[in-house]
Amino acid sequence: MDLTYTPEEDEFRARLREWLAKVLASLPAKPSPGDWPGRRAYDLGWQRMLYDAGYAGLHWPLDAGGRGATPTQHLIFLEETEKAGAPYVGANFVGLLHAGPTIAAEGTAEQRARWLPPVLRGEQVWCQGFSEPDAGSDLAALRTRAWRDGDDYVVSGSKIWTSHAEVADWCELLVRTDPTAPRHRGISWLAMPMDAPGITVRPLRTLAGSAEFAEVFLDEVRVPVGNRVGAENDGWRVTMVTLSYERGTAFVGEVVACRRVLGELARVARKNGRWDDPALRRRLGGLNAEFRTLWRLTQWNVSESERTGGVPGVGGSVFKLRYSHARQELYDAAAEVLGPDALDLGREWNLDRLSSLSYTIAAGTSQIQHNIVAERILGLPKGR
Repeated sequence: MDLTYTPEEDEFRARLREWLAKVLASLPAKPSPGDWPGRRAYDLGWQRMLYDAGYAGLHWPLDAGGRGATPTQHLIFLEETEKAGAPYVGANFVGLLHAGPTIAAEGTAEQRARWLPPVLRGEQVWCQGFSEPDAGSDLAALRTRAWRDGDDYVVSGSKIWTSHAEVADWCELLVRTDPTAPRHRGISWLAMPMDAPGITVRPLRTLAGSAEFAEVFLDEVRVPVGNRVGAENDGWRVTMVTLSYERGTAFVGEVVACRRVLGELARVARKNGRWDDPALRRRLGGLNAEFRTLWRLTQWNVSESERTGGVPGVGGSVFKLRYSHARQELYDAAAEVLGPDALDLGREWNLDRLSSLSYTIAAGTSQIQHNIVAERILGLPKGR
């Protein structure tokens, strides 16, 4: 792993910093957290600014509409935009971080030309239709059924925890196309238009009071066969590509954000007198070492990704496993720093503390990640 930056990468960082300093001052005020149409417009407006400046899809391949930048340049982009306080991907994180890279890697030339440019230009939002009410963490237990009828699949079933479904234009959807096949082999990956007849979206309110998730009910929804990414019944393999991006690179910007929060926690502790507690200082010091290590692990994963052609490997599960718990520990420390104010949901970090509880579930539970690490990295036998 090479942790040094080339002169070209240093120049890229300097240009990016200069652009961010100019453009961030021109952004409109952020909409309220519960205004999802407003947040969609805000997030897509920022994406359009990135596109016009040449920073959209920075690390995507050229034939997918990206700039073909190196993974290291992508890391620099994430680091600098977070430090500058720039908006993150927001409502379109599925399109930019999951579905888009999957289509770039697995889609046909026609599919890449159809779906990727609108994502990069900030014109369309995607959601993820993977989880189901009765499947829990066992994604291969999905029951949503799709059967062929001429040039269409007819889809019936339901999904849950579908991120931003209420403002999405498209859904990356997993369906069972062969109920007689072994459960990992009868799945297909479809791109479903969210305005198709037969779709009902019911928002779900989280512990933090937000409604970025939804239940989605599918009643004989017709999806063209041409919207299938990969071969029929090969959706599990395509899904592993999606999840490798979700676990391997989608949380990278958040590591930078956590390091920033940690520094702010130390400043608040110095002001309110809690810095005098040596146990708290040790706790914050340990978290500092934790997130520095996670950043190095990120750099290692990016170097590995660059060496193997751009798709993150199983090392993403190591990162996701430890990051999920470190994030929870960070916001537990924030509650200790805030003291009684930790009960006030209007105070900074308290809603983040509630949302951090979901990170050991999202993108594959910690138990699933333990199994992946044990079986695919350590070579241990599968459990029964």
